[in-house]
Amino acid sequence: MSGLINYGSCSVLWVGLAPKLRDLLVHRRDPYLRAITAVLALASLCFLLGAPPTVGVINEVGHVPNLAAPLTYASITAYSASSLVLVVYWQGGPRVHRTARCWMLSYAAVIVAIGILFALGDAATERRSDFDTYYATTPFIGEMIVLYLVAHLTAVTVTGVRALRWARAVTGRLRVGLVTLGVGTITGAGYSVCKLVAVAARGSGRDWSVLSTDLSPGFAGIGAFLSVTGVLLPLLGRRLTHWYDSWRTYRRLRPLERELADINVRRSLRMPRPLSPGLWLTWRETNIHNGLKALEPHLDHDLFDRVYARESRQADGPRRAGTAALAVTVATAVRRERAGRPAFASRTDHLPLQLRVVKSVTDLVHVADALADSAPASPALPASPSAPASATSASAPASASALVEQARTPSGALSPRPGVEGGPEA
Repeated sequence: MSGLINYGSCSVLWVGLAPKLRDLLVHRRDPYLRAITAVLALASLCFLLGAPPTVGVINEVGHVPNLAAPLTYASITAYSASSLVLVVYWQGGPRVHRTARCWMLSYAAVIVAIGILFALGDAATERRSDFDTYYATTPFIGEMIVLYLVAHLTAVTVTGVRALRWARAVTGRLRVGLVTLGVGTITGAGYSVCKLVAVAARGSGRDWSVLSTDLSPGFAGIGAFLSVTGVLLPLLGRRLTHWYDSWRTYRRLRPLERELADINVRRSLRMPRPLSPGLWLTWRETNIHNGLKALEPHLDHDLFDRVYARESRQADGPRRAGTAALAVTVATAVRRERAGRPAFASRTDHLPLQLRVVKSVTDLVHVADALADSAPASPALPASPSAPASATSASAPASASALVEQARTPSGALSPRPGVEGGPEA
């Protein structure tokens, strides 16, 4: 037996373990994270130690025939305990730490018993792939084999039943993960069932070692794959949802960044795009905040107040009214600044609109949505608009996006604060 199934399963487990090791370095005291890491690490160790080539190396290096057997059995027992502890911590409850401690102490006693029984027994002939059936009737060694198989069968059965039972009480990604974990652990029970049947057959004089050497590794590999998938699904699902939301927000912010791109480029405020896509949302937010700060002297606060008052009677809440009014004000200010119009006189009684309106990235998204629904900005502001229109006039558009489009159209430029130097020429 080449050990291909063992090494393949070990590799899959390490793929799931690698990101958890990084998280564990940051959150060392998180018992749930420690349990997940232990499950993945011990499962991969079980497959690694159980591969016949690895068995030969361990026996040769340790100078003890079949030394790999108790080491493999101990790792399987520890993996069984970690699976139980993981479900206990996952489900939580008032006695979670006490329950987890009881399972760990019980299986620690099993590991100690495995070592003692191996030391008392006689396993002088090296058996790399059929140790279980070859020594099934050997004193102490046979008891050791039955002990670790019963411990494994108990652990995976309890873990699978608890996971499936709990899955009925939850929904979403957690339910999918629990069902997958439950099916995986119960499938893994086929490993110990096949070996127990083969050991029992050996005790009655039959040779069913094919169950132990050929069939049981398949159950173990499939069970480990499903179990790891079930453990990681809620975590990966939450992370994938976060990535999707970040990417969607990044895309929706594009109209606002594009509106401010000209002033950012001319004033050398535009940041270079980072190589990592995970930083693109932060990069776009930074460019937007830089542009809004640079544009602040050209923002007409009175225009903002008038549009805000109008939108407050139509929009869903004051925050949406504020973002709609900011979109109109930004569109107007961009044309003023691009045309070289003087900035408005500073007023100490007004907070910057960026601070008044933008409380989170959601507010920026709403501003960008209003800009996206309007026409592209015109390249220049004419010296003498033919018919300035007030945001509060009877002919004003009925929506914020229409007001933005009007602010971008030379013939429909919104009027500035009355009596303030630097406004559009009459």
